[in-house]
Amino acid sequence: MYSEIEPSDWSALLALQRATHATLQVLAADLVDLDLTPSEINALANLADGRGRTVSELGAAVGTRPTTLTSVLDRLERRGHITRGTRPGDRRAVLIELTPSGRVAAATIRETITALERRALDGLPPEALAGLRAALRALTEVSA
Repeated sequence: MYSEIEPSDWSALLALQRATHATLQVLAADLVDLDLTPSEINALANLADGRGRTVSELGAAVGTRPTTLTSVLDRLERRGHITRGTRPGDRRAVLIELTPSGRVAAATIRETITALERRALDGLPPEALAGLRAALRALTEVSA
């Protein structure tokens, strides 16, 4: 399907959207046993390093506003994957941290993402990967 697109009709944004949908479908299939939405998978993947984050920090990492993230965090908290607490020295900031079950789910998600990236990108030369990173960074920062 993708190869049928004429070069003159090619759009980086549409290609990114197609790639996003394709990878989300693969991730959903590979992670079906976790019974999580793509937004929940994204949040846990961004917490997988074990470092707690404020809602604002996590919102920036997942690419969404903190108000939009609230319902995702509500569901993850109900499932026992995260806790919400206060940051030492700043009681106003809500700190999101993984629970033991959240760490297991997040590790599974990161392993699955890493495996998918390897399958998809291992054949690309380093300069192509550098170009991809630069393009994704530029597209991410356009709204900043």
